[in-house]
Amino acid sequence: MEGLFYAKAAAFFGAALAIGIGSIGPALGQGFIGMKACENMGKYPESAKTVRTAMFLSMAIVETALIYATLIACALIYVGYTL
Repeated sequence: MEGLFYAKAAAFFGAALAIGIGSIGPALGQGFIGMKACENMGKYPESAKTVRTAMFLSMAIVETALIYATLIACALIYVGYTL
C-alpha cells in the first residue's frame, strides 16, 4: 500500500517537473523571437509585414515544445489517478 502512494507521488511530481522545466525554453525562445522581430521592424519598417509573418510562424514552432511537455504532464497525471 505504501509503495502505491510513492508511485502516485512520483507521477504527480514528474508532471510538475515536466511543465515547470518544459515551459522555460519556449518562454525564453518566444521572448527572443519577439525582441528580434521588434528590433528588425524598428530598423526596417518597410519589411514589417514579412517580419511579422516569420515571427508568428517561428513562435508556433517554438510553442510545440510546450505542447509536448503538457501532453507528457497530462499522461503522468492520468497515470497517477489510475494507480
